Amino acid sequence: MPTIPVFPPTPYALQRVIAHIPFAEAVTRTRAALAAEGFGVLTEVDMRATMLAKLGAEVRDYVVLGACNPPIAFRALVEEPGFGLLLPCNVVVSANDSGGVVVAAIDPLLLFGLVHKPELRPLADEVRLRLTRALDALNGV
Repeated sequence: MPTIPVFPPTPYALQRVIAHIPFAEAVTRTRAALAAEGFGVLTEVDMRATMLAKLGAEVRDYVVLGACNPPIAFRALVEEPGFGLLLPCNVVVSANDSGGVVVAAIDPLLLFGLVHKPELRPLADEVRLRLTRALDALNGV
C-alpha cells in the first residue's frame, strides 16, 4: 500500500523544514508559534491515526491543524459571509525522511483571492504576515 510522501515544496503553501526534531515537539512548537501570532487551533486531524484506523495503512506522522485568528476571521466574515467555507487556515506538520519535519500553512493570499473582493487584501496580507512569522519562529520557540 502506498504511503504519504514527504510534503513537497508547493506554490500554495508557506513552509519551513525543521531539522532533527521529534515530531511531537514540532507539533507543540507549531501550536505555540501560532498562538504567539493570535491563532487558536480549532481542529487537529492526526492523519497517521486516521489512515491506520480507517484503512489499516501505516503512514508517516502527519497532523493537520485548523488554525484561526478570531478577530481577522470575524472581519473577513463581515465583508464576505461565505468566507466561512475557507476557514480555518490549515497548517500541516509532517515528518520527513531525515528525522525532522515540514511545517506548511496554506497561503492566505490564495484563500482570500477566491472571493474576488479587493477590500479583503489587507486582511490576507495580515494573515500571511502572521503565519510567516509563526513559521519563522519555529526554530526558536
